[in-house]
Amino acid sequence: MKITFLGTGTSQGIPLIGCDCRVCTSHDAKDKRLRTSVFIEHNDTNIVIDTGPDFRQQMLRGNIRKVDAVLFTHEHKDHIAGLDEVRAFNFINQMIMPVYATERVQSAIKREFAYIFAEEKYPGIPQIELKSIVDQTFEVNGIKVVPIEVMHHKMSVKAFRIHNFTYITDANYISEAEKEKIKGSEVIVVNALRRNHHISHFTFEEAIELMEELKPKRAYFTHISHQLGTHDEVSLELPDFIHLAYDGLKIEV
Repeated sequence: MKITFLGTGTSQGIPLIGCDCRVCTSHDAKDKRLRTSVFIEHNDTNIVIDTGPDFRQQMLRGNIRKVDAVLFTHEHKDHIAGLDEVRAFNFINQMIMPVYATERVQSAIKREFAYIFAEEKYPGIPQIELKSIVDQTFEVNGIKVVPIEVMHHKMSVKAFRIHNFTYITDANYISEAEKEKIKGSEVIVVNALRRNHHISHFTFEEAIELMEELKPKRAYFTHISHQLGTHDEVSLELPDFIHLAYDGLKIEV
Protein backbone atom coordinates (compact mmCIF):
# COMPACT_ATOMS: atom_id res chain seq x y z
CA MET A 1 0.00 0.00 0.00
CA LYS A 2 1.37 3.42 -1.00
CA ILE A 3 0.45 6.62 0.82
CA THR A 4 0.98 10.14 -0.52
CA PHE A 5 0.46 13.15 1.71
CA LEU A 6 -1.43 15.58 -0.54
CA GLY A 7 -1.51 18.26 2.14
CA THR A 8 -0.33 18.52 5.73
CA GLY A 9 -1.44 22.04 6.66
CA THR A 10 -4.51 23.60 8.18
CA SER A 11 -6.76 26.62 8.10
CA GLN A 12 -6.12 27.00 11.85
CA GLY A 13 -3.62 29.74 12.58
CA ILE A 14 -3.21 30.91 8.99
CA PRO A 15 -0.86 33.91 9.09
CA LEU A 16 -1.75 37.32 7.74
CA ILE A 17 -0.35 38.37 4.38
CA GLY A 18 3.16 39.66 4.96
CA CYS A 19 3.79 37.50 8.04
CA ASP A 20 7.53 37.31 8.69
CA CYS A 21 7.59 34.18 10.85
CA ARG A 22 10.24 31.55 10.03
CA VAL A 23 7.74 29.14 8.47
CA CYS A 24 6.12 31.73 6.22
CA THR A 25 9.47 33.04 4.97
CA SER A 26 11.13 29.61 4.72
CA HIS A 27 12.51 28.55 1.34
CA ASP A 28 12.17 24.89 2.28
CA ALA A 29 9.40 23.22 0.22
CA LYS A 30 8.55 21.11 3.28
CA ASP A 31 7.25 24.25 4.98
CA LYS A 32 4.73 24.98 2.19
CA ARG A 33 1.63 23.16 3.42
CA LEU A 34 -1.72 22.85 1.65
CA ARG A 35 -4.83 21.73 3.53
CA THR A 36 -4.71 18.21 4.95
CA SER A 37 -5.54 15.26 2.71
CA VAL A 38 -4.04 11.88 1.87
CA PHE A 39 -3.99 9.63 -1.24
CA ILE A 40 -3.97 5.84 -0.82
CA GLU A 41 -3.03 3.36 -3.56
CA HIS A 42 -3.77 -0.30 -2.91
CA ASN A 43 -4.66 -3.23 -5.15
CA ASP A 44 -5.20 -0.96 -8.17
CA THR A 45 -7.67 1.15 -6.17
CA ASN A 46 -7.02 4.82 -5.43
CA ILE A 47 -8.71 6.43 -2.43
CA VAL A 48 -8.63 10.07 -1.34
CA ILE A 49 -9.43 11.00 2.26
CA ASP A 50 -10.93 14.53 2.34
CA THR A 51 -11.15 17.05 -0.49
CA GLY A 52 -10.26 20.41 0.99
CA PRO A 53 -10.08 23.79 -0.78
CA ASP A 54 -6.73 22.81 -2.32
CA PHE A 55 -7.98 19.52 -3.83
CA ARG A 56 -7.65 20.61 -7.47
CA GLN A 57 -4.13 21.92 -6.94
CA GLN A 58 -3.16 18.73 -5.11
CA MET A 59 -4.44 16.51 -7.92
CA LEU A 60 -2.58 18.54 -10.55
CA ARG A 61 0.59 18.73 -8.49
CA GLY A 62 0.56 14.98 -7.94
CA ASN A 63 -0.36 14.20 -11.55
CA ILE A 64 -3.14 11.98 -10.22
CA ARG A 65 -5.29 10.65 -13.06
CA LYS A 66 -7.48 8.13 -11.27
CA VAL A 67 -9.55 8.29 -8.09
CA ASP A 68 -11.90 5.40 -7.27
CA ALA A 69 -13.47 6.73 -4.07
CA VAL A 70 -13.51 9.62 -1.62
CA LEU A 71 -13.74 9.15 2.16
CA PHE A 72 -14.70 12.05 4.41
CA THR A 73 -13.60 12.43 8.02
CA HIS A 74 -16.04 15.29 8.76
CA GLU A 75 -17.82 18.23 7.18
CA HIS A 76 -15.67 21.25 8.01
CA LYS A 77 -14.93 23.38 4.94
CA ASP A 78 -11.19 22.70 5.01
CA HIS A 79 -12.06 19.03 4.41
CA ILE A 80 -14.96 19.13 1.92
CA ALA A 81 -14.71 22.41 -0.02
CA GLY A 82 -13.02 20.86 -3.07
CA LEU A 83 -15.63 18.17 -3.70
CA ASP A 84 -16.83 19.89 -6.90
CA GLU A 85 -13.50 19.00 -8.53
CA VAL A 86 -14.33 15.29 -8.67
CA ARG A 87 -16.11 16.15 -11.92
CA ALA A 88 -12.72 15.84 -13.65
CA PHE A 89 -12.54 12.20 -12.59
CA ASN A 90 -16.15 11.62 -13.69
CA PHE A 91 -14.94 12.61 -17.15
CA ILE A 92 -11.47 11.02 -17.19
CA ASN A 93 -12.45 7.73 -15.53
CA GLN A 94 -15.99 7.61 -16.96
CA MET A 95 -17.51 6.85 -13.58
CA ILE A 96 -19.79 8.18 -10.88
CA MET A 97 -17.65 8.93 -7.82
CA PRO A 98 -18.47 6.91 -4.68
CA VAL A 99 -18.33 9.24 -1.67
CA TYR A 100 -18.27 7.63 1.79
CA ALA A 101 -19.51 9.74 4.71
CA THR A 102 -21.64 9.57 7.82
CA GLU A 103 -25.26 10.67 7.60
CA ARG A 104 -24.38 13.95 9.32
CA VAL A 105 -21.62 14.69 6.83
CA GLN A 106 -23.89 13.73 3.94
CA SER A 107 -26.45 16.28 5.13
CA ALA A 108 -23.77 18.97 5.13
CA ILE A 109 -22.65 17.98 1.63
CA LYS A 110 -26.23 18.25 0.39
CA ARG A 111 -26.47 21.75 1.86
CA GLU A 112 -23.11 22.96 0.58
CA PHE A 113 -23.44 21.40 -2.88
CA ALA A 114 -27.20 21.56 -3.38
CA TYR A 115 -26.82 21.84 -7.17
CA ILE A 116 -25.36 18.32 -7.30
CA PHE A 117 -28.61 16.94 -5.89
CA ALA A 118 -31.08 19.22 -7.68
CA GLU A 119 -34.01 17.55 -9.44
CA GLU A 120 -33.13 19.31 -12.66
CA LYS A 121 -29.40 18.81 -13.00
CA TYR A 122 -27.24 21.33 -14.81
CA PRO A 123 -24.98 19.68 -17.44
CA GLY A 124 -21.46 18.97 -16.25
CA ILE A 125 -22.07 18.99 -12.51
CA PRO A 126 -20.18 16.45 -10.40
CA GLN A 127 -21.67 12.97 -10.39
CA ILE A 128 -21.38 11.36 -6.99
CA GLU A 129 -22.96 8.45 -5.16
CA LEU A 130 -23.24 8.93 -1.41
CA LYS A 131 -22.47 5.83 0.64
CA SER A 132 -23.11 5.74 4.37
CA ILE A 133 -20.44 5.16 6.98
CA VAL A 134 -21.72 3.62 10.17
CA ASP A 135 -19.78 2.08 13.04
CA GLN A 136 -18.93 -1.05 11.07
CA THR A 137 -16.15 -2.11 8.73
CA PHE A 138 -16.99 -1.39 5.11
CA GLU A 139 -15.29 -2.18 1.80
CA VAL A 140 -14.07 -0.04 -1.07
CA ASN A 141 -13.43 -2.28 -4.08
CA GLY A 142 -12.76 -5.18 -1.72
CA ILE A 143 -10.46 -3.13 0.56
CA LYS A 144 -11.61 -3.29 4.17
CA VAL A 145 -11.88 0.06 5.93
CA VAL A 146 -12.40 0.28 9.69
CA PRO A 147 -14.05 3.55 10.79
CA ILE A 148 -12.84 4.85 14.15
CA GLU A 149 -14.58 7.51 16.20
CA VAL A 150 -12.35 10.34 17.42
CA MET A 151 -13.51 13.57 19.01
CA HIS A 152 -12.90 17.04 17.56
CA HIS A 153 -13.91 18.92 20.72
CA LYS A 154 -17.59 17.79 20.90
CA MET A 155 -17.83 16.72 17.26
CA SER A 156 -17.52 13.06 16.29
CA VAL A 157 -15.00 12.68 13.45
CA LYS A 158 -14.05 9.53 11.58
CA ALA A 159 -10.52 8.21 11.50
CA PHE A 160 -9.84 5.25 9.21
CA ARG A 161 -7.77 2.09 9.46
CA ILE A 162 -6.86 0.17 6.30
CA HIS A 163 -4.85 -2.95 7.10
CA ASN A 164 -1.86 -1.73 9.14
CA PHE A 165 -2.35 1.96 8.36
CA THR A 166 -4.44 4.34 10.51
CA TYR A 167 -5.21 7.93 9.56
CA ILE A 168 -6.42 10.40 12.22
CA THR A 169 -7.06 14.08 11.68
CA ASP A 170 -8.89 16.83 13.57
CA ALA A 171 -8.97 15.10 16.94
CA ASN A 172 -8.12 15.86 20.54
CA TYR A 173 -9.61 12.81 22.28
CA ILE A 174 -9.92 9.08 21.51
CA SER A 175 -11.77 6.73 23.85
CA GLU A 176 -10.13 3.56 25.12
CA ALA A 177 -12.57 1.44 23.13
CA GLU A 178 -11.68 3.23 19.89
CA LYS A 179 -7.96 3.02 20.66
CA GLU A 180 -8.32 -0.77 20.58
CA LYS A 181 -9.21 -0.48 16.88
CA ILE A 182 -5.98 1.43 16.26
CA LYS A 183 -3.58 -0.74 18.26
CA GLY A 184 -1.34 -2.95 16.16
CA SER A 185 -1.16 -0.45 13.30
CA GLU A 186 2.28 -0.39 11.73
CA VAL A 187 1.87 3.23 10.64
CA ILE A 188 -0.29 5.91 12.28
CA VAL A 189 -0.86 9.41 10.96
CA VAL A 190 -2.19 11.90 13.52
CA ASN A 191 -2.82 15.63 13.76
CA ALA A 192 -0.40 17.77 15.75
CA LEU A 193 -1.58 21.36 15.35
CA ARG A 194 0.72 23.46 17.51
CA ARG A 195 2.48 23.62 20.88
CA ASN A 196 -0.11 25.58 22.84
CA HIS A 197 -3.38 24.06 24.03
CA HIS A 198 -6.19 23.95 21.47
CA ILE A 199 -9.85 23.22 22.14
CA SER A 200 -10.23 20.63 19.38
CA HIS A 201 -6.82 19.41 18.18
CA PHE A 202 -3.97 17.42 19.70
CA THR A 203 -0.99 19.60 20.55
CA PHE A 204 2.54 18.57 19.60
CA GLU A 205 3.17 17.07 23.05
CA GLU A 206 -0.22 15.36 23.21
CA ALA A 207 0.35 13.74 19.80
CA ILE A 208 3.77 12.46 20.93
CA GLU A 209 2.25 11.02 24.12
CA LEU A 210 -0.50 9.30 22.12
CA MET A 211 1.99 7.71 19.74
CA GLU A 212 4.16 6.54 22.62
CA GLU A 213 1.05 4.91 24.07
CA LEU A 214 -0.12 3.25 20.82
CA LYS A 215 3.44 2.27 19.79
CA PRO A 216 3.28 2.05 15.98
CA LYS A 217 6.51 1.22 14.15
CA ARG A 218 6.23 4.59 12.41
CA ALA A 219 4.13 7.67 13.06
CA TYR A 220 3.65 10.84 11.03
CA PHE A 221 2.28 14.18 12.18
CA THR A 222 -0.07 16.12 9.92
CA HIS A 223 -2.58 19.00 10.13
CA ILE A 224 0.29 21.28 11.12
CA SER A 225 -0.15 25.02 11.59
CA HIS A 226 2.67 27.49 10.91
CA GLN A 227 2.74 28.07 14.68
CA LEU A 228 4.43 24.70 15.27
CA GLY A 229 7.69 25.70 13.59
CA THR A 230 9.76 24.78 10.57
CA HIS A 231 10.05 21.21 9.37
CA ASP A 232 13.76 20.92 10.15
CA GLU A 233 13.50 22.46 13.61
CA VAL A 234 10.52 20.39 14.71
CA SER A 235 11.95 17.15 13.31
CA LEU A 236 14.93 17.43 15.68
CA GLU A 237 12.55 17.27 18.67
CA LEU A 238 10.79 14.05 17.67
CA PRO A 239 11.46 10.50 18.88
CA ASP A 240 13.12 8.33 16.23
CA PHE A 241 9.88 6.57 15.20
CA ILE A 242 7.89 9.79 14.72
CA HIS A 243 8.25 11.99 11.64
CA LEU A 244 6.84 15.34 10.60
CA ALA A 245 4.95 14.75 7.37
CA TYR A 246 5.17 17.20 4.47
CA ASP A 247 3.25 17.75 1.25
CA GLY A 248 4.27 15.22 -1.37
CA LEU A 249 5.79 12.75 1.09
CA LYS A 250 5.33 9.16 -0.13
CA ILE A 251 5.50 6.15 2.18
CA GLU A 252 4.79 2.44 1.88
CA VAL A 253 2.96 0.36 4.46
